[in-house]
Amino acid sequence: MMRASMISLCLCFTFLAPSFGQNKKMSNASLPQAMHAFVQDLMDTMTLEEKIGQLNLVSIGFDVTGPVVSENVEEKIQKGLVGGVLNTYTPVAARKLQEKAMKQARLGIPLIFGYDVIHGHRTIFPIPLGLAATWDLKAIKKSARIAAQEASADGLNWVYSPMVDIARDPRWGRVAEGSGEDTWYGSQVARVMVEGYQGDNLAADSTVMACLKHFALYGAAEAGRDYNTVDMSLRRMFEAYLPPYKAAIDAGVGSVMTSFNEINGVPASANKWLLTDLLRKKWGFDGFVVTDYTALNELVAHGIGKNEAEVGALALKAGSDMDMVGEVYLNNLPKLVKEGKVTEAEIDTACRRVLEAKYKLGLFQDPYRYANEQRAKQTIMQPSFVQAARDIARRSMVLLKNNQQTLPLKKTGTIALVGPLAKSQRDMIGNWSGAGDWKQAVSVEQGIRKVAGDIKINYAKGANITDDEQLIRRLNAHGGELDIDNRSSEDMIKEAVATAQKSDVIVAVVGESQGMSGEAASRADITLPGKQLDLLKALKKTGKPMAIVLMNGRPLALKWEDENADAILETWFAGTQAGNAIADVLFGDYNPSGKLTMTFPQVVGQVPIYYNHKNTGRPFGGDELDKYKSRYLDVSNEPLYPFGYGLSYTTFAYGDIKLSKNTLTAGDSIQVSIKVSNTGDRAGEEVVQLYVQDLVGTVTRPVKELKGFEKILLEPGQSKQVTFSITEEALKFYDIDMNYIAEPGDFKVYVGSNSQEVKAADFAFSKK
Repeated sequence: MMRASMISLCLCFTFLAPSFGQNKKMSNASLPQAMHAFVQDLMDTMTLEEKIGQLNLVSIGFDVTGPVVSENVEEKIQKGLVGGVLNTYTPVAARKLQEKAMKQARLGIPLIFGYDVIHGHRTIFPIPLGLAATWDLKAIKKSARIAAQEASADGLNWVYSPMVDIARDPRWGRVAEGSGEDTWYGSQVARVMVEGYQGDNLAADSTVMACLKHFALYGAAEAGRDYNTVDMSLRRMFEAYLPPYKAAIDAGVGSVMTSFNEINGVPASANKWLLTDLLRKKWGFDGFVVTDYTALNELVAHGIGKNEAEVGALALKAGSDMDMVGEVYLNNLPKLVKEGKVTEAEIDTACRRVLEAKYKLGLFQDPYRYANEQRAKQTIMQPSFVQAARDIARRSMVLLKNNQQTLPLKKTGTIALVGPLAKSQRDMIGNWSGAGDWKQAVSVEQGIRKVAGDIKINYAKGANITDDEQLIRRLNAHGGELDIDNRSSEDMIKEAVATAQKSDVIVAVVGESQGMSGEAASRADITLPGKQLDLLKALKKTGKPMAIVLMNGRPLALKWEDENADAILETWFAGTQAGNAIADVLFGDYNPSGKLTMTFPQVVGQVPIYYNHKNTGRPFGGDELDKYKSRYLDVSNEPLYPFGYGLSYTTFAYGDIKLSKNTLTAGDSIQVSIKVSNTGDRAGEEVVQLYVQDLVGTVTRPVKELKGFEKILLEPGQSKQVTFSITEEALKFYDIDMNYIAEPGDFKVYVGSNSQEVKAADFAFSKK
């Protein structure tokens, strides 16, 4: 009887609950008032155990994305002891569990369904590092919008994205999930991803609640080893790592996921300064916080408490609202309340935040709005989505080298298509591809045959991705799906050389497998794995032109490849339409326009390496015999490919910078103009990048910082005047007292095609 009356209570309140948009757009005071009243009335009917149940996120369904799997899930749902479900999708599966919650649990509180939708749901886009390389915020937002439409049609309403961790160490496998090394650019991407997922109305059946992750600083894991310690100054934290999280909060993100690492000696999930003082009190976040997978249980291993009861109390008081899979709250909070170590009011606060999220999603109005089989059939992988995936994949690709116009290839003659990734479909969609079906992905071979028509292809695998048996076992035990050829590497290389000798040009498709990057996929050696370099060296000896097609989830150390290949095309893991998109670029149907958002080192010993470093007191000036300078003995300080780098099939020339004035005053702006010309014979897009340097500060400042960009399309011979506006905001930093200010003084502005190739001009900033 109580359950039925509660459903009636829910339904009578729904007409008072208009749809919610993003947090920043909730200007109508009646909306939160209605929500708060509804949630309070509901909570007044809930037992302590049912409130704790709302804090319990369980894993059941199609994927295992962590170290444990939930047990007795359906029984717990019937008892009202589950607030959300992870890893269940499709309208049929989601409806089945939702019906248990609505019809069999006492109060009929709907479940929230979450999933790792990272770079597309069914239609897979390039990995996020590749998406960032488009430098096309509209395209990035569109990928999130399509992912939201598919996910919401497939039974989901909550996605664990965007990942906005700034990362400067390519050994860390999860660099594949983020936007790279730059704080300002990462903040722009964070904003548009949230907007793409959540739209203007969270209660619409085509939007999903985004989950910002991983809060915070996860990208700075020591030694690039996943889950490892993070330790940094407050200054670096606020200047380099926190702004993208703040950008997502300002965009109205509905939820936040804690990181696995510690911050200032306290793990994130139990860090009150992070989750309450900073996130809620300083930044004004009003959504709910979920831990990462079993992060609460792992607090014991961190050494922050001696058992799960202790760490559960710490986490709840710190501001972790929902426990992902570990059931620390479910198993310990009732006892902790009885012992007076946790108050029911603290549980109420967390429960209220979870219920408010469900209200914003419209689940109390219609718990089945995300479980419509007909909409799923009409929405998922519709032709316009697939075409968008192809277009965005093309935009993500970065031309790293192109001697003597090796690329684009002609659609005549014979190609030696060589390499362990040339026929792969599984690797095309990359890591964290969630519900994507790799069997629907287009391989490079398939793409070339479709785009190039009757061109003759001679194929040889040439090498396995790796021959390390221990690594193969390790990867294949967790979805690595490596396709291993049992022939000797010598025989495979010999076959590849023979194939190359009877062809006009070599296309070598090499790199990592999809399982070699992503979570728990750190690599100490970031060169090409296995015998792939041996394969390239043998192919080089044939004297045939060689274009390398790279697939990887991180920057690689490619010194030999850069010195010896005729062309190198970075394609990341480009998604469902990878093969078609790669072929479009290889044959010139699309002129590559991507630019790197993460620096490529010459060798791994340079790591961490990033463009916006600071000067030392002994900067190296280039004199080989100058010993007492900040330098290496065996390699230069310079990267192989700098941040912002990427070539085109055409060429661009930059004129001199023109400033509207030489002194910027508070409240005013300086216009920075530069003429950019297409000096080649093809239409092409160029990413014009603006950097600023504060020459003297009360604290040291980076050598340059990205503060703007514009992507322009120019026809052959066409020129365009590109203009940026610099205001006081672009000059601000945290001073010695951690005040966010702009100091008067001298500055440089740089504009160019990447962080190293720039034109420069001087200006001053004055408060007067």
